Amino acid sequence: MIDPITLEVVTEGLISVVREMRATVFRTARSVAIYEARDFSCGLFDATGQVVAQSEDIGSHVVPLPWSVEAALKDMGDDLEPGDVILMNDPYRGGTHLNDVTIIYPIFVDGELVFFPAVREHWADVGGAVPGSMSGTATEIYQEGLRIPPVKIVEQGRINAPLMEVLLSNMRVRDERLGDFNSGLTACRTAERRLTELTARYGMALLLDCVKLNLERSEARMRENIRALPDGRYYYEDYLETFGPNGFEPLLLPLDLTIDGDTLTADFTGASPQVSVPVNSTLAVTAASVFITLKSTLDPQHSLNHGSFRPVTVIAPEGTIVNVAHPAPAGSHGEIRKRVIATMLGALARACPDLVSGDIHRTSFHNLIGGVDPKTSAEFVHYEWASGGNGGFLEADGPSAMAAIDWGDLTTAQSTEVLENRFPLHIEWSQLGTDSGGPGKHRGGLGMRRALKLGRGTALYSLLSDGAIMPPFGILDGETGAPVDSFVINADSSEHRFASPGKVGGHPLSEGDTVILQSAGGGGYGDPLDRDAEMVQRDVADDLITADSAHDIYGVILDSDSALDTAATETHRATLAANRHSLTMTESDADAYTPSGPSKKRIILLNPADAAKAELRPDEKVELLSGNSAPLRGWLTLNDSVPVGTVPVDQNGCRTLGAMEGDTVQFRRLRTPIVKHFVTAITKL
Repeated sequence: MIDPITLEVVTEGLISVVREMRATVFRTARSVAIYEARDFSCGLFDATGQVVAQSEDIGSHVVPLPWSVEAALKDMGDDLEPGDVILMNDPYRGGTHLNDVTIIYPIFVDGELVFFPAVREHWADVGGAVPGSMSGTATEIYQEGLRIPPVKIVEQGRINAPLMEVLLSNMRVRDERLGDFNSGLTACRTAERRLTELTARYGMALLLDCVKLNLERSEARMRENIRALPDGRYYYEDYLETFGPNGFEPLLLPLDLTIDGDTLTADFTGASPQVSVPVNSTLAVTAASVFITLKSTLDPQHSLNHGSFRPVTVIAPEGTIVNVAHPAPAGSHGEIRKRVIATMLGALARACPDLVSGDIHRTSFHNLIGGVDPKTSAEFVHYEWASGGNGGFLEADGPSAMAAIDWGDLTTAQSTEVLENRFPLHIEWSQLGTDSGGPGKHRGGLGMRRALKLGRGTALYSLLSDGAIMPPFGILDGETGAPVDSFVINADSSEHRFASPGKVGGHPLSEGDTVILQSAGGGGYGDPLDRDAEMVQRDVADDLITADSAHDIYGVILDSDSALDTAATETHRATLAANRHSLTMTESDADAYTPSGPSKKRIILLNPADAAKAELRPDEKVELLSGNSAPLRGWLTLNDSVPVGTVPVDQNGCRTLGAMEGDTVQFRRLRTPIVKHFVTAITKL
């Protein structure tokens, strides 16, 4: 029997192996995105592909990795020998997107395969149509870069030089790519040395017994946490954004969440079919997003390993946006991931509202600028993500411009000094977006606003993101955060807006052009009218919200000297509450969605008199609220046959709201916060 102290020492020893792997990558990688921004992860897996240990790694890298290890074992499990190293990035085979290149390093002891250290690094470019490989306008995976199935890049200690040359010849900035590969390989060799030391100290049998026991206790802990939730079926739905000949075309992502004792099932049946637009991702990413949300919500204090996943079942039909198949593009893993997290938060808002937050910032916001620097005649690719706000929660406001739960310790604001030294770019300014956080009793975090000016030469700008049309939602009557946005201030001070917000493929930039990045804010938690008035006053003083928002949304009255008028605030808040629009809910069996191919959106029917009272127009985006859930979102349709003062809602909508026939629900326009665009500031510089 293993004593508790030995178990903890061995467990922490395995985690320390992964930490040393991370330190090795930090010190040896060539890409800014890796050594500066930390867009990489390391993990340790057992011979069957289960996650044994990780440290401060990015959950969106590590949690999908078992699918990659499984794919590699399926292809060559009987053909692995000491000294072999596997390389892969294929999304369809357990990867995330093509830029996330994975090194899997089999370790043998006495001829037996026992562990796989693995490193997943975001390579800044893997070929494809645009510098940085991720294009918001890709129509097939071939435009997103070079797809690498599980292959032996090193065989019995000897590198496959011809294969490496083929890879590097199809990627931009080859010296960076080679340097990043060597950093990952060195990290795995570091892990091999440390595991050899642990084996010499404890013996392999004890090491594996500790691994087994640690996985079992993680499973037991997750089952206990799930068992504490109320049994039932919970539902939430969200949308991915595409743009066709008729403009914006939303794709439905529904989640049917079932809690039954100590097990949980996340069912995405009904998700829109995959499309030839970069909004699809893989089963590995979808399942990992469910696990990440549960781990962060129910068991955030303990280290992650595979045992936590065992009580959870994920259903994601093949050929849909959450389980993409060849040849559809798969670069949008950050967008599917955050939307799956959003649906999980929306569903869990009914099951455990005290443990979840408002929606996080909707997207990984992949911005790519690349070209040839005329000063050095060398290729460059800059990969930028401006982190957004996180949702407000029970205890506090959401963090601003900070990595979300799926990002680990990823750097959220890349160093100005490094970027300006490595690339022909000038960072004009970085700041938080006033009014970008979703209003609430606890406000959503603010998004970042950042200006990148091309200092010399020409370049191409691409953007792969989501959440430019459907902003982050609040919960428990909290309001939306600001959406994603980006645009260009040309050298002549004119402004260029993109026809497909959030999705750009290879827009040409010239010297003096400035790209403005606006990440989304987090959703609010709770009714804004319940926010402490003095906190609202401080937010105005700190330029986190405007005085207009304090007055119109929070109901706080400040005099000309910004002093709080408590009596006037109480009166104004009562007036705002009384003027909210309410309806009686009726249950409906009618189809709640517009049938239009892959695009599908919920229709909310109102009598024209009710819409006129709220000054709403047909096809406006609206929200229904029950006060104890995330909002039910849809597009307004007027119908004279709907009785005045009522709103018909289907079964899934009722489950979203936690309401039934005869209950009162509020309705409101889906508010999109207006954030200053800083054009004046740019033209003065």
